[in-house]
Amino acid sequence: MPHARVSSRVSTALLAALLAAAGAASAAAPATTSASPATPKQPDITAQQAQITKILGEVSQQRIEGHIRKLVSFGTRHTMSETESPTRGIGAARRWIKAELERCGAGTPLQVTYDSHVAPVSARITKPTEIVNVVATLPGTQAASKERMYVVSGHYDSRASDVMDATSDAPGANDDASGTAAIMELACVMAKYKFDATLVFMAVAAEEQGLIGARHWAVGAREKNWNVAGMFTNDIIGSSKGDDGKVDNKQVRLFAQSIPATKEMSEAVRQLVATGGENDSLSRQLARHTKEQGERYVKGFKVSVIQRHDRYLRGGDHMPFLEQGYAALRFTEPAEDFAHQHQDLRTENGKVYGDTIDHVDFDYIAKVTRVNGAAMASLAMAPAAPQEVKLRTAALTNDSTLVWKANGEPDLAGYRIVWRDTTSANWEGSKWVGNVTEATLDLSKDNVFFGVQAVDKDGNVSVATYPMPLR
Repeated sequence: MPHARVSSRVSTALLAALLAAAGAASAAAPATTSASPATPKQPDITAQQAQITKILGEVSQQRIEGHIRKLVSFGTRHTMSETESPTRGIGAARRWIKAELERCGAGTPLQVTYDSHVAPVSARITKPTEIVNVVATLPGTQAASKERMYVVSGHYDSRASDVMDATSDAPGANDDASGTAAIMELACVMAKYKFDATLVFMAVAAEEQGLIGARHWAVGAREKNWNVAGMFTNDIIGSSKGDDGKVDNKQVRLFAQSIPATKEMSEAVRQLVATGGENDSLSRQLARHTKEQGERYVKGFKVSVIQRHDRYLRGGDHMPFLEQGYAALRFTEPAEDFAHQHQDLRTENGKVYGDTIDHVDFDYIAKVTRVNGAAMASLAMAPAAPQEVKLRTAALTNDSTLVWKANGEPDLAGYRIVWRDTTSANWEGSKWVGNVTEATLDLSKDNVFFGVQAVDKDGNVSVATYPMPLR
């Protein structure tokens, strides 16, 4: 493919001023920049996609509430609770989840299955126990994209104060019937639509016993070499009221890991650190995309990216995916009330404890569900993130040349290069370079961070890929 050159030198300070004047993060490249006459026009990437707008309009707060009430009605969903009863315990819960997904997916391509294995005795498992994830898969429809998949999960197990207590009531309305209801609603709504890539909706088990269900699926995905391009878990997204009584129903936290805290660095991580790209991990790139799309489609609602893998002393089902090298994020409400998590149902000194449904905000859950839907749909409709992106560093120059491997999607329109100041978290500038595999910008690679995105003819934009140095 041809090489595009973008010219016009400008200082970082001037660039910031130009961007401020333009009033948009997607401002064009530096002043007086002009593309080659052969460069095709960039598709409109700012317009809302009609299909995504329609999907989010169909998300039902009432159905979400109904799902949560049903899950709470099983009394306890502890991993080692009753499995034979039709009305109580984790067995009844998973059978209902599967039946409901099959019902709403009837007549669509949605494939609903159990993902089951027997977990051995461990720190939180007293006897060999069957762990069952309920997995609903919506296959992609584009040959070049269907092997790429995006996973969204909530865990349907619950717990009381004692994590080993399998008999006491543990309604788990917020933790995590809220997340389970969200992914069920998304599966039912999105099953009626077509996407280039594959979507996987999972109600996972045994999160409270050590992320066992999610780990089983993530390890299996890696062993099968599945292309999991992104994963979201929704865990504790049910309340807009913190333990101080303040209500914040206009934002959700999105936890995004930088580089993994391992003893030994992989070569890819080593290169990130060597080039100052700790904030450009796969998960951070996914978080940028999610924030942009979530806030674009759910007006007045903020996606607050938290730059760590999770909260102190806690964990979630995204972590096994991170362990396998996948990009994975966690959605959680802005301020938790710990009296209504992991607590026996009781009243002490006039204070009520327990994860009951009267502490859940259904409207808030619906908003978070729509943010998930916007992110999942935009990812599955867009091209894959460009591969083998490199930044030429063989010579001392004040411009920057990036090269990458061509995407294989038939509806690809071309590529855009994005950049930001080294102290900024989000992309600040962009330049459309057309359907090429190399481009030079008159910006110093020493002063900014770059990324390359693929764009299809409908204006769907991929996650950005951070360039590695090429000598």
